[in-house]
Amino acid sequence: MINSVLEQCPIGAAVECHLAAYNAAFYELGLSWHWDDETFHSLQRMECERDRIKKYMETHQSHLLKAYDADFLINAIQTTKARCYETMTNGGAKKASTVNWAEFQRAEVGV
Repeated sequence: MINSVLEQCPIGAAVECHLAAYNAAFYELGLSWHWDDETFHSLQRMECERDRIKKYMETHQSHLLKAYDADFLINAIQTTKARCYETMTNGGAKKASTVNWAEFQRAEVGV
């Protein structure tokens, strides 16, 4: 399934689609996170997607690990990201838009 999705998204745009899907997933889950290009590419050094998310949580969002199980959060992020990615690519998006969902969320609550 992932191969058919990637075929619909040009190679350069595939990375942008994944980054946009992560940020959309964070927003949808109510997480005030935003991965910029630098953060996303630094995490790509790790092979496993779960390890990337866990590393980010441990280094930037460690307070969440006191309230939530890491596997629970990772599963929620991966599931939501996969759905967002599929929606973006099946919609014929050629270039992922860069939206800072964390800023968007702050504006919604007046922060």
